[in-house]
Amino acid sequence: MHHVNHDLKVYGGIKLFAGTGSPELGQKIADYLGQPVSGREVIEFPNENLFVKLSGSARGQDVYVIQTTSSPVHRNLMELLIMIQTLRLDSAARITAVVPYLCYGRSDKKDQPRVPITARLVADMLEVAGADRYMTLDPHAGQVQGFFSIPGDVLTASHLLVEHINKNMRADMKDPVVVSVDLGFAKKGRNYAADMDMPIAFIEKRRHGNDAKAEAVTLIGDVNDRDVIIVDDEVDTGGSIAQAVNLVRQNGARDVYLAFVHAILSQNGAERLGSLPIKHIITTDSAPLTPEKMKYLEGRITILSIAPLLGEVIKRAHEGRSVGEMFNE
Repeated sequence: MHHVNHDLKVYGGIKLFAGTGSPELGQKIADYLGQPVSGREVIEFPNENLFVKLSGSARGQDVYVIQTTSSPVHRNLMELLIMIQTLRLDSAARITAVVPYLCYGRSDKKDQPRVPITARLVADMLEVAGADRYMTLDPHAGQVQGFFSIPGDVLTASHLLVEHINKNMRADMKDPVVVSVDLGFAKKGRNYAADMDMPIAFIEKRRHGNDAKAEAVTLIGDVNDRDVIIVDDEVDTGGSIAQAVNLVRQNGARDVYLAFVHAILSQNGAERLGSLPIKHIITTDSAPLTPEKMKYLEGRITILSIAPLLGEVIKRAHEGRSVGEMFNE
């Protein structure tokens, strides 16, 4: 019998593909790596079916498909799956789905009868399409990692936000305090507070029904006559953030800052944030912000790029080096 060691895989060079969901981010990652973005055609037929054609062969290559799954969610997700399957059928040696923002992250458990766990379904779909590995940033719930059977790098961009605040804003703040937008984010909020050497306060809110609305109830902690940094992983419609801002203001907060990784800002989220009595917003480019949304936030928002972070992780994954070393882990 011939024994084949399946662990010894030989990959060719890095090949980057970017979906239509985040072309600018794909280009920035390519620039960081000094690699071109590989050519591909994505065509949408009149019946809304998508068709992908690669411009060149990916056979034997170590391929990274960069596609965020923010709005339009279903188009971006389906395009990612089709692109992965196209690469699998073209005999790519290894395919990594680089998904800065992973959709359906909130549907992570059966918290009531007769509901799905869609985050698990999305993980299954990526595997069935042919992904060998995945990378994502700040999923809403950590247990999403357990839905994948393939290895992955689940990263956080919180250190980018922390570094920016410590370096550029901290000196001008008065007795700053971190406020976690709800108790579900308390543990991560505590990490922000520890990394910035600030005290922490929490907002307790209660959710009623299945819509996106939640009712902010009480503030646990002291914000009176202090600058406040409200932290969260993603901001969708901006409802919870608006309640949080109003609550800390009622409790005597001075300047209010917002720090979050994923600026989804669906519906009138950008307009809502723009109308709030806040000093500044710090976020990332994990989901692209359209010019229409930016006009409400211009001058009061700093968008930090996650491209160097993802680029470095791609490089290390390709070379078989530790990613934990980047964070002294």
